[in-house]
Amino acid sequence: MRRPLLARLRRWASELLLVFLGAYAAFWLTNHQEHLQEAHRRDQILAALEREATTELASAKLQRDRQAQIASEFKRALDAGEMPPLKPFFFNSDYSATDVATLLQSGGYQLLDVNTLVALRELEGVLRGGVNTMQHAQQLSDALIVPNLDQDITFFYDPATKQLRKRFARYVDALESFQTFFADYIEAQTRMLAQIRLERAKR
Repeated sequence: MRRPLLARLRRWASELLLVFLGAYAAFWLTNHQEHLQEAHRRDQILAALEREATTELASAKLQRDRQAQIASEFKRALDAGEMPPLKPFFFNSDYSATDVATLLQSGGYQLLDVNTLVALRELEGVLRGGVNTMQHAQQLSDALIVPNLDQDITFFYDPATKQLRKRFARYVDALESFQTFFADYIEAQTRMLAQIRLERAKR
């Protein structure tokens, strides 16, 4: 009687062990597949961010150089007493804060490194500030410059001093603010791109 009982106990123990091992293997396989999927999704997000950052950085540098040339030429002419014409500001930005929010909510918060998220948030802050600066400049341009483009140059300048009249002095400030924005934006974009590449190299 002992032998059949021991045999049954051994068989039950073996079956229980097989069930446990099978469940553990299934759990491990599922967890491994999820990890691979997360790694693939993370790499997709980082690759998309890197492509966008590279493109935006190159574009920002061109814009910076163009704005620097415009500001430099205007200041040179102004300092020389030439009373250079004021040109309207036109800005067209496709920036949307929801784009990054959607990216992060679709898995970015869970998958990306904290330092990458911080760099992305800092870049967003600089970009939002820059867009506000440019929109404000365009509003001033639409209100003060555009309606008066057919006016004589002395409408904008005091002929005695050949300096901008007080209400148009903000034109120079606007030109300088554009250069400040592009410098800050390029710096933030460069930091984020470096962080993205660092995170991709670690994976």
